Amino acid sequence: MADQTQPWAERTVEVPPQPGVGVVPPQRDAFQRGVAQVGPGRTPRTEQFPTVDPTGWAGDSAPRRPMSWHLAQLRRGGEWSAAGGLFAFVCWGIWAISGRGNLATPLLTFVLSLLTGVGLFALARLLGRVVWERQLGRIRRSARGAHLVTALFLAGVGVAYLQQTEWVVSAWNWVTGN
Repeated sequence: MADQTQPWAERTVEVPPQPGVGVVPPQRDAFQRGVAQVGPGRTPRTEQFPTVDPTGWAGDSAPRRPMSWHLAQLRRGGEWSAAGGLFAFVCWGIWAISGRGNLATPLLTFVLSLLTGVGLFALARLLGRVVWERQLGRIRRSARGAHLVTALFLAGVGVAYLQQTEWVVSAWNWVTGN
């Protein structure tokens, strides 16, 4: 018997070794160590879990649409770019005719201004795709924003052409009283 002066938690009892204790019992053939067993009436899941792209840049996430749909989306808002381009063309014409010289250089500057406008349109569309669609999760239904940015740029180009025309600047100063 154990010593009664010792507290109960500190008392130890010697147990003789027993045969079969500490040995892993025999298992069924389907058992694999570290793999959970499927309970009765359940079947194991065999399909793959869907993978998630945390960046949201999965290539096949959106359905493919025909080219006519994309062109129709680009046309919406095109009146803004057309108005800006027409204003820039009229202002360019006033500036080019006022120079009374060769029209090759002014034509080249106008073409480069239009190409810059096209590049700005493409940049605005790209920014819209990254910010509006990917970051905010919205759907773009038209290109009005990109057309508006392009129209503002072309209107600024037209004003810049007018500011380089001497008689227009003189007339503006006369109207405003400067």
